[in-house]
Amino acid sequence: MAEQSNGTDVAERSATRPAKTPEARIPTVIADDLHIVYRVYGTGTGKGSATAALNRIVRRKPTAGVREVHAVKGVSFTAYRGESIGLIGSNGSGKSTLLKAVAGLLPAERGKVYTHGQPSLLGVNAAMMNDLTGEKNVILGGLAMGMSREQVRERYDGIVDFSGINEKGDFISLPMRTYSSGMAARLRFSIAAAKDHDVLMIDEALATGDRSFQKRSEARIRELRKEAGTVFLVSHNNKSIRDTCNRVLWLERGELIMDGPTDEVVKAYEAQHR
Repeated sequence: MAEQSNGTDVAERSATRPAKTPEARIPTVIADDLHIVYRVYGTGTGKGSATAALNRIVRRKPTAGVREVHAVKGVSFTAYRGESIGLIGSNGSGKSTLLKAVAGLLPAERGKVYTHGQPSLLGVNAAMMNDLTGEKNVILGGLAMGMSREQVRERYDGIVDFSGINEKGDFISLPMRTYSSGMAARLRFSIAAAKDHDVLMIDEALATGDRSFQKRSEARIRELRKEAGTVFLVSHNNKSIRDTCNRVLWLERGELIMDGPTDEVVKAYEAQHR
């Protein structure tokens, strides 16, 4: 279990627990009292605020108006191999921030995150090279995820077919800038789904594409679970959460409201938001 912040108290507590049977669940992610705080420097208002900020830096004057946003507040959970975990909550509830922290992209203000293997975060805004063709982005994306060139070549046709972007023409040979946002998002998901992951985190990727693509995506997530991975899914589509996830974390204003079986948590969430 790799540690993404200082401290060993969680690992030590785990080590002192009685040994379990070989069938015991294997943890892949542990969040222990995790707090994430964003800091916004300067007021950011008024004409010429960027120039004023630069002048303060050059003159070494203290920055005024630092604003803190406590995006994740004391969240604790343990994810296990073979689980598919949905994250639900209102806009701004901290879902995407939590995933970024698990991926190691945001430092913890307090608390710790431990992961098994390298988590992979897939979001609809994942970077791709707009001036390169879809074909070259498939190759670069596969290499960036740790696949060998041979593995990328073996899985290339499957990635393109899964994305469905060639159904109405040879779009894979065109620059990414010619793609619609939905086409680009489908290709990103297809590249990420071509690799087996210890921990795969998907941020709203299933919100793109038609129902046929969503069904293929949901089926692939279930396959990833069977291949001993753990999947996190952020979505505002409760049907996708129900169809895909066996467990749900419900966050509001950065706090973990409920953690449990999908039907139970989603029903409670929907009852509060009627």
